[in-house]
Amino acid sequence: MAQNKGKKIAFISTFNPRKCGIATFTSDLINNISACAKGQFQPIVVAMQADNTLHYSEPVKFEIRQEVKNDYICAADYINFSHVDAVSVQHEFGLFGGQAGSYLDLLLSRLNAPVITTLHTVLDDPSPDYYQSMTDLCSSSYQVITMNQRGINMLRDIYDMPEKKIKLIPHGIPDLPFVDSNYYKHKFGMEHKKTILTFGLLSRNKGIELMLQAMPEIIKAEPSALYVILGMTHPLVLKHEGESYRFSLQRMVKELGITKNVIFHNRFVKEEELYNFLCATDIYVTPYLSREQLTSGTLSFAVGAGKAVISTPYWAAEELLAEGRGIIVPFKDHKRMAEEIIRILNDEKTFYSLRRRAYDYGRSRTWPQIGKKYWEIYNAKSLPVLSSSKPDTLTAEYNLDMNVPEPSLAHLKKLTDDTGMLQHARLTIPNRQLGYTTDDNARALMVMNKYYNQNPDPEALRLFDIYLSFVMYAQDDNGNIKNEMSYDRKWIPNEPPNDALGRTLMALGSVMANPPSPSYLSLVKECFDKSVEHIPSLHPRSMAYAVLGMSDYLKQFPGASDIKRYMAAAADELVTQYEQNRFPDWQWFEDILTYDNAILPHALLMASKSLDDKYLQVAIKTCKFLIDQTYNAGHFSFIGCNGWYERDRTRAKWDQQPVEAAGTVMMLHDAYEITKDKEYLKLQRKAFDWFLGANDLHIPVYNFRSRGCHDGLTPTGVNQNEGAESTLSFLLALLTVIESYSVAQKILKTNLRKKNELTEMLRINEIKTPESHTQKTQELK
Repeated sequence: MAQNKGKKIAFISTFNPRKCGIATFTSDLINNISACAKGQFQPIVVAMQADNTLHYSEPVKFEIRQEVKNDYICAADYINFSHVDAVSVQHEFGLFGGQAGSYLDLLLSRLNAPVITTLHTVLDDPSPDYYQSMTDLCSSSYQVITMNQRGINMLRDIYDMPEKKIKLIPHGIPDLPFVDSNYYKHKFGMEHKKTILTFGLLSRNKGIELMLQAMPEIIKAEPSALYVILGMTHPLVLKHEGESYRFSLQRMVKELGITKNVIFHNRFVKEEELYNFLCATDIYVTPYLSREQLTSGTLSFAVGAGKAVISTPYWAAEELLAEGRGIIVPFKDHKRMAEEIIRILNDEKTFYSLRRRAYDYGRSRTWPQIGKKYWEIYNAKSLPVLSSSKPDTLTAEYNLDMNVPEPSLAHLKKLTDDTGMLQHARLTIPNRQLGYTTDDNARALMVMNKYYNQNPDPEALRLFDIYLSFVMYAQDDNGNIKNEMSYDRKWIPNEPPNDALGRTLMALGSVMANPPSPSYLSLVKECFDKSVEHIPSLHPRSMAYAVLGMSDYLKQFPGASDIKRYMAAAADELVTQYEQNRFPDWQWFEDILTYDNAILPHALLMASKSLDDKYLQVAIKTCKFLIDQTYNAGHFSFIGCNGWYERDRTRAKWDQQPVEAAGTVMMLHDAYEITKDKEYLKLQRKAFDWFLGANDLHIPVYNFRSRGCHDGLTPTGVNQNEGAESTLSFLLALLTVIESYSVAQKILKTNLRKKNELTEMLRINEIKTPESHTQKTQELK
């Protein structure tokens, strides 16, 4: 068979069989472009996956797991190697991973082909993250398509997008005949009924309860009235709430005594059945609760089918139903809704007038017409041709490798039972004989919090709850923390000194700064507050862990005066330790470098950020000193635990522990964020690469097969055991590197935007005042 020629277009979108309006939209778009392109169109679909349960067929060629960052990078390579002519992005924030869907930018910044983006949502009051995500998306796009005039106005006025870059193409509408609904009602056993329909994926913002409240009055006026609620519960709602909303609606139907006049069809209907329902409908209703909806496929379908439509005034409805094409009622006004429905049912002239105006309007928006408009864009000779791959911003600016292993919970789960995380393993087998520690479970809690915020996986939340439960159980009524527990769940008495209290505060603080859900906040704050009074009695390292926890606490509660006092006292104590032990050749807090050294300068970095710049000088000096002692010949060589490194003594080289690499990665993350010095970011990647083989033995400490981490680097190779501390250290380092790249992208894009703004100011100034251009230029610079 001859190879199909023509324009090859890659579509980044959800796709059938995923139950999603955008998946249906993209399928309809591809089908209708194919119909008008006459064999000159080759679609390939890169499908966004919310889970791994769906099985795709043509034209899906590649799948992206929503929260797996590396998938976006791989998808860009796949699209580039497929030699496509253009890329169509169907954009809705919730489809893409990262904060405000920011992972998409990793993909788009690498593409060779021009990007044409269709916006299914535009926010009128975006938070900074959503604003940045939208401006990044539009900057990466050759053309941006919005579905109504309001979208053009918002993109121009809110996001400063040039209007010449924006194109208006309405949502496609099925090309259905103008029919008498009575001819279709027998298909559903609804003969002699006055049918009212709402369809679409069910969620609380649909306002179905408004229509149910209106039904008793409607039934009084027209006893044959039948309200059909067509559609399954939205998959994301099912995931987080189950069927609670549908059940509440069903209870309301019973309480209102309208069970004979309301039907729930709890399923995702195929197009043919949906069209039959539309044809059998007399009145279509969208009683939505919020204005902020720019497009509505369901409303577009109803207008295209020539239905009498009543709706609340959300944005899409205001435009579609203008000029007598439908009736708008106020939000949450069920009495007005009932009045208008009764009026339409009783006034045949109004009923058919609404139908005819809607149907006539829809003729220019049928899918065949919309397919032609998109094909004109994709088939245009003026599409830019990009001949070489664009490196991502970080690669270009910092010469950084963005590729990292995918975070995996496989070995972590193996070490975890329903009590908590076991502290040791023999090879990869959990060693129950040595039980648990709060130290490790606090670290595990911190890892799960970071992991869940990057990858909102229910399994991560399950593990989070286990580790939080362990940490809470370790705390006594006075706020002290017990550390060692035997496998039979008995606390071991007479414990040696440990870091459990400091690590617990560090973990609890990280949860407070960014909890998996707000419901955890009160519980975690209570635990933190109970232990904070013990900070002054801690030794320096444990005190440093507590400083990091308090820094995160202040992110959630910046006005917490007592936390600021405890934090200042702890930071001052660390500075005192430094002053007492430093020498010109030894810029350190103690006369020895031992375990998890990076935590000490890291604590002062965060104190400078949260409290006072006065801590920054010592933080930077000690940070640089530690790097000088551990970074050599292009890779990190951490202090060995068999002897450590006393001042004026020989430095121990073995065994090197993963906790040192993780602590260094985390310290350098905040050093970069505070100073914006890109050298810290480069060093951070070098510290992380210690796990991957950039070390004294040039062998990986991370086990790519088990997804665990070896317990250390010895003179003869890796320690083959893969216990809790090492595996948690690797995951903390990996998740922190991913955070750092996100921070760096934001900083670079902010700098680029400022540079562009300055360039534009200089250009305008040169045009307006050429005689004083040189002087003004210097002032602006």
